[in-house]
Amino acid sequence: MLYYILKYAVLGPLLRVLFRPRLEGLDHVPEEGAAIVAGNHLSFSDHFLMPVMLKRRITFLAKQEYFTGPGLKGRLTAAFFRAVGQIPVDRSGKEAGQAAIREGLGVLAKDELLGIYPEGTRSPDGRLYKGKVGVAVMAIRAGVPVIPCAMVGTFEIQPPGQALPRIKRVSIRFGEPLDFSRYEGMEGEKAVLRAVTDEIMYKVMELSGQEYVDRYAADVKAEESRRFRGIMG
Repeated sequence: MLYYILKYAVLGPLLRVLFRPRLEGLDHVPEEGAAIVAGNHLSFSDHFLMPVMLKRRITFLAKQEYFTGPGLKGRLTAAFFRAVGQIPVDRSGKEAGQAAIREGLGVLAKDELLGIYPEGTRSPDGRLYKGKVGVAVMAIRAGVPVIPCAMVGTFEIQPPGQALPRIKRVSIRFGEPLDFSRYEGMEGEKAVLRAVTDEIMYKVMELSGQEYVDRYAADVKAEESRRFRGIMG
């Protein structure tokens, strides 16, 4: 209930007025049935802007840190993500990827929309980074289409470290559904998973116009963190 109140009575109208999002290709999102919406991840604002613009409810796999933050801000963030039905995923440890896949397949089994950021984390610099193969595993195992999605302009309104977004127009683009049924039963093949994931990321790149980096964003962030500690130390 709170999901629909926030979407139609609170957040939706507010975000439409403030950011005047341009929607392109919304008809590519199926009106019913299970599907994966796989998008780039540029900003914390992505969590709000894309879901409120979709006609259907969409469930995202959200990092567990959103549910465990300290202080009042942490409690409010956790309450919001729980209220809108987002699923916390622990991204640490060997079983993290499998846990996320199990949760995602559970959403798809209920014929719902599942939202995924294949990059696994926000882009540190606005470029598009290499996708992780979990999205391919779920698409093949569940036998569902993948709708590529591109957020355009959200990095500029709220780059990493900026608490409040700037008021500026953004665009949300949806591409044609990608069908991977030809790979049925091959979700254990590493080469297949890489090929499927790369195809998804290529379509996202076409929609977004971003420069592509053939590295994982998490690795780049870790290197930057080590470099910063070295300078400070």
